[in-house]
Amino acid sequence: MSGRAPGDTGASTAGAMRPRLHFAARSGWINDPLGLTHHDGRYHLFFQHVPGTTSWATEQHWGHATSTDLLHWDEGPVVLSPGDGDDGVWSGSLVRDKDRTVIFYTSADAAAPQLGRVRLARPADDAWRTWTKGPFVAPLPDGAAVTAVRDPYVTHDGDSWLMLLGAGLADGSGAALAYRSHDLERWAYDGVLASRPASATDPWTGEIWECPQLVRVDGRWALVVAAWGGGHPGFGVAALGDLRGGRFVAERWHRYTYGASLYAGSAFRDADGAPGLAHWLREVRGPGWAGAHAVPYRLGVRGDRLRVEPHPTLASARTGATEEVTGAGVPVVGPCEVEWALPVRAPGTLTLARGDEPVLRIDADAAELAVDAGGEPWRMPRGDVVRVLVDGPVVEVFADGVAGAAPVRAGAGPALVAARGGEALVRALA
Repeated sequence: MSGRAPGDTGASTAGAMRPRLHFAARSGWINDPLGLTHHDGRYHLFFQHVPGTTSWATEQHWGHATSTDLLHWDEGPVVLSPGDGDDGVWSGSLVRDKDRTVIFYTSADAAAPQLGRVRLARPADDAWRTWTKGPFVAPLPDGAAVTAVRDPYVTHDGDSWLMLLGAGLADGSGAALAYRSHDLERWAYDGVLASRPASATDPWTGEIWECPQLVRVDGRWALVVAAWGGGHPGFGVAALGDLRGGRFVAERWHRYTYGASLYAGSAFRDADGAPGLAHWLREVRGPGWAGAHAVPYRLGVRGDRLRVEPHPTLASARTGATEEVTGAGVPVVGPCEVEWALPVRAPGTLTLARGDEPVLRIDADAAELAVDAGGEPWRMPRGDVVRVLVDGPVVEVFADGVAGAAPVRAGAGPALVAARGGEALVRALA
């Protein structure tokens, strides 16, 4: 390969500060991705959004963007805003049933933000640009011993519609509450679908479960949860299991996200009906904007674990420019994908630097990867192949069916990818 460095499109410094393949709003704050759906030939993404500020606020809106490939997004107008009984329009999900489409969202009360109420909204046009708020549904039962409740997620279990609400119980457990309906209008409380004490470890699953998602993957049920505790977000955890008597019986809980950035998994089905997850990337920011989304993940099962990997659509972003990493390293400008193959249990080091400043270092030992992206380092399982996505201020690392992500220093100049041990290839993305 000759000419420009892999991925070089002559981007300006300002352009390099924004990711190209990871959704970020034009301006303002964003967090959780919501209701990602393929509809009329395009993907529709909704997201938590606070226009006009780069800080979180109670007054959340639902933003809206569309895409044909899950990677390049066109942002549209806000579709739901505070008001009409909502101090904030917080996280939820979108459900389609034949000719009906319904959003279920958390209506936040500024006086009691931990105890959200569920409200629905319906589209007023076929392009989903305008939505009309409807009634409140699925109230908490009298005397419910909960400290937090939010994030309705609706699916069908084969018998009825099932709504999960993320919750924290008074005994210190994280939980998913269950409601059932046959018409998406009238909902009856059906108890605690699943819970786990915050004192439980291997892994820790938090004192509040946010964004609980119940997904059918390869013929198995998977419960995916964003673990919250100590007043801050934690990480993503999951368990395969069965629905028995209206309860989710987990086989084994495990952690599937690492690093300080990945959080708030949101389930979706792609155009082929395959299951996936979208995630918020915390602390990724640039001038006038804050927050981004990970590339979409495809879900699979291996043994007793849920596996995540970049969605196959990522291949559509490859430009065809590929270079093997040699001892001198490979300079890259713009988004790129590094595929690093390591012999079983063999050590190695992969680095990314801009000028004299290290941006990313991954050290592999026999069992784990030690990842340092300039912030809080982390360790994660390793496999024989490690995939690294670099996109402006974002880096994502995939290995052994799990994912990690962190913000990194962005710049317009070339970055040098180098590897010691194994074989590494760099593919340019656009």
